[in-house]
Amino acid sequence: MTDARPLRKQRLIVGALIALTLLTIVVSLGLGSSSVSFGRILPTILGHGDFKEKFVLFDLRLPRICIVVAAGMALALSGSILQGITNNDLADPGILGINSGAGVGVAISFLLIPTEPGAFVYVIPISAFIGAIVTAVLLFVFAYDRQSGLHPMRLVLVGIGFSLALSGFMVFVTSAVDMYKVDFIARWLAGNVWGTDWNFLWAQLPWLVVLLPYTLYKSNTLNLLSLNDATAIGSGVAVARERGGLLLAAVALAASAVAVTGGIAFIGLMAPHIAKSLVGPRYQRFVPVAVLTGGFLLLLADTIGRNLADPQGIAAGIVVSFIGAPYFIYLLLKRV
Repeated sequence: MTDARPLRKQRLIVGALIALTLLTIVVSLGLGSSSVSFGRILPTILGHGDFKEKFVLFDLRLPRICIVVAAGMALALSGSILQGITNNDLADPGILGINSGAGVGVAISFLLIPTEPGAFVYVIPISAFIGAIVTAVLLFVFAYDRQSGLHPMRLVLVGIGFSLALSGFMVFVTSAVDMYKVDFIARWLAGNVWGTDWNFLWAQLPWLVVLLPYTLYKSNTLNLLSLNDATAIGSGVAVARERGGLLLAAVALAASAVAVTGGIAFIGLMAPHIAKSLVGPRYQRFVPVAVLTGGFLLLLADTIGRNLADPQGIAAGIVVSFIGAPYFIYLLLKRV
């Protein structure tokens, strides 16, 4: 007879995370330079607010909040996939240089390719995806060894090297353009949420809507890949094909997120670890928890950063790094 306690625990944690996220959304809606009193939030959402309240909530706050939550979910899901296909608990799209690759794609598209303003919101995710997938392929080529396969620690070190090299390349690319464009790229690198219009959400959301069910469908495959290749092959998994498809999914998720939120790292590292510690390492159980945790963490970081300093606040990526960098060092030392 199957023990129902893990499932009940998962449902309880999912409910708690949803409640925490909704509470943070309410707090985030009420805070800012143009404040809306908490007592007026619900009436305004129901259509009884004045022009200023509707403008602040529906044109400024809610789009940004939805984009940040969706981006945090996508980064957490991307990190969960990467940790499974690489058998490496330190894998994260930011640490492995995938975010930097997406940034190079965004920078080249923004700086060198003329784009109509209306199409810009849809071109950026595609540019980010191309940059990220090229980086991911090169990363695997350099980290793979014919005798030992994909070495987890080598993957992290190569990824850190790629991230530094690509950041240097972006400095070189931006050195010959006007200051407005340089400022945009610099803020993007810091993890500043710049996509704050509903159109950016519609450009980002389909990736998450399609790839979350796909990841859950591939949960058994990820469970086997996270053990080792021999076990996966012995269980009938076509390792190369499955790893390639899941890698594309992870890259697409990361690219769709950082295209509108900037170079945010560590969400894809922390959220899966927190989820595993709560409900265990099985993908069927921890992926929903990790996705909700990622959305909550990035929303919390953005809410804190947006209201911590005037006039423009602190980039969400910087706030996340204050927590994520020590956490990464702790995990690294734990493995040594």
